[in-house]
Amino acid sequence: MIALVTGASKGIGRAIADLLEKQGYELLTPSHQELDLASSQSVDTYLAKLSQPIDVLINNAGINPLGELANLTDRNIEETMMVNLVSPLRLIRGVVKGMKASKYGRIVNISSIWSVAAKSGRSVYSISKAGINALTRSLAVELAADNILINAVAPGFTDTELTRKNLSAAEIEQVKGQIPLRRLAQPQEIAELVAFLCSQNNTYITGQTILIDGGFTCQ
Repeated sequence: MIALVTGASKGIGRAIADLLEKQGYELLTPSHQELDLASSQSVDTYLAKLSQPIDVLINNAGINPLGELANLTDRNIEETMMVNLVSPLRLIRGVVKGMKASKYGRIVNISSIWSVAAKSGRSVYSISKAGINALTRSLAVELAADNILINAVAPGFTDTELTRKNLSAAEIEQVKGQIPLRRLAQPQEIAELVAFLCSQNNTYITGQTILIDGGFTCQ
């Protein structure tokens, strides 16, 4: 089985790639230089160079520019939509032909709790991730006849390098107090869910956005 994982250099993407490798997948984990999701040309070039069909696609890479509406630039808007929504759609379009030929495919899109919950300064990011959820539902219906299952995983606050960079120790403790399980998710916990959804053990789950947030959005 060949799995393509974007954004696999760190955080959740790294955890997903490491787990899939342990499970015996042959991995493709393109660097930013090999696959720049902000560039349509880069996506086209990468897809054209693929020499064999992809069995599993994990759209994990994304960006999250923070900013109030008045401070958002056109570039912020366009780049976020391109990286988080348009390029994942184009990657799916590029690999799905091979999946249809083999009558097998698993696609997991990494979404976010901010696709269903709101927080100031995340408007464009939330739009892009809500779009990923809608894309997942639509393609689940469209691709089901070819045994291609597609789901979205929406993590909550996760203990990654980026989280520790963006939040102080005091802010992280405050966040933990808002989560019913009173802790951040570990990247490996997200990876375990993703690995199941993209495995042959998943035979009937498709079109779903699964929140993995310690109960944060239940409140």
